[in-house]
Amino acid sequence: METLAAYLERKHQELRLLNDCLRNRLDLARPRSVDEVVRSKFQITAALRAEHELHEWKATETAWSHTAYPASGPFEFSYDYQRADLRVRGPSFYELECGCTSTAIYTASGMAALSAVLLGTAQIVDKADIIVLPGSYGETLELIRSFISHLQLVDLKLPLGDGFARANSPRMLLLDSCSFAGAFEAALRSDGSGLDLLVFDTTCFAGRSGRIRRVLRWARRYGIPLVLVRSHNKLDSLGAEYGRLGSAVFVHGSEHEQRAGRLDCKGLAAETRNAVRLLGGAALPAHFPPFAGSVTYWALTKRRVAAILRNGRSTARYFAAKLPALSAELHFTHGLYVTLRSRRSLDEARARQAAEDMSNELHGEGFPIRHAGSFGFDFAATEWFHDATTDQYSVRVAVPDLPTELWNNLAAAIARWWTMHQAEVGR
Repeated sequence: METLAAYLERKHQELRLLNDCLRNRLDLARPRSVDEVVRSKFQITAALRAEHELHEWKATETAWSHTAYPASGPFEFSYDYQRADLRVRGPSFYELECGCTSTAIYTASGMAALSAVLLGTAQIVDKADIIVLPGSYGETLELIRSFISHLQLVDLKLPLGDGFARANSPRMLLLDSCSFAGAFEAALRSDGSGLDLLVFDTTCFAGRSGRIRRVLRWARRYGIPLVLVRSHNKLDSLGAEYGRLGSAVFVHGSEHEQRAGRLDCKGLAAETRNAVRLLGGAALPAHFPPFAGSVTYWALTKRRVAAILRNGRSTARYFAAKLPALSAELHFTHGLYVTLRSRRSLDEARARQAAEDMSNELHGEGFPIRHAGSFGFDFAATEWFHDATTDQYSVRVAVPDLPTELWNNLAAAIARWWTMHQAEVGR
């Protein structure tokens, strides 16, 4: 259990790490409340982005100046016109095991990275199956159905059985960190020898999560070519959503680990880079968090995510006991959010309105909660949620990094509000 005093001291360390990245540091007092933490954090990161633009004024889209050496903290960049050939030197957002090398391609968002990878496969295979698990990200499935015509979606249900077995067409697995916990675990207990490529969306796991290492070991065991795709403005920026940034990291193991006939990961990396160029999806140097990569950064990130996961586990237990008929999904594999259903059927507009109404009313009572479409914050965030597996809408409650007692009180307030307002929700 983390006390408010311990929490505020930890947040003071986070703010100091951010502030130390400024050339002209802000005069910030030690925070006395969650609202002060949130306000200071977003204030400092705005100053960081502004300072970057003022300092790197020579590094324009046209790369007109040969004396420009753009950087953001530990990240250094080189590129020509419109960053089509962007090269990044700096720390990894992952902790890859010994024996692995990797190629990282940075993009303007997580979806830009995933889109480029999937479009790049069109230059590697004519047709292929792409296997998805229950709970996979809805926009990813929409992307495949709408624009990736050479990939045939295969929606697996539990039990997975021989869902990964060899077939007439090449087979890819899209493993999503927002899948349901049971499906994710079942995948890692399955035989992956029939797969030709693994695309792993790690967005909902911390960069040094043990579950990422488990997937790396699983892929190496079966010699599956592996690409890690990620949105970095969730768990990698200390809850401040520093900037839109994504990446595709192609993991290269020993040559003998990959079976003949599987997709060429190095070739796919080249095609992905080409897709990023043609789609104009290269990353902006200003969106690389200058505070990332240090020992202090990793220690604070680890403590933040651990606090969110503790709060998430307690929330799942509490809602299962107090809202058994009104809980939609409480066991996503990432543990970062839960979803609530209504007794009446919801569409997107009604779910959004319910999320906004609940957040506004509870925020008015003094709770740190907002209607915001993301997760990993220092406040609870609510938004509408669409389950692509069931085609049902619900309200997502993203669990925050808050001291234990404060979050427990807020979770109880959410349960009370949701129960009391069922007559209004869905009308």
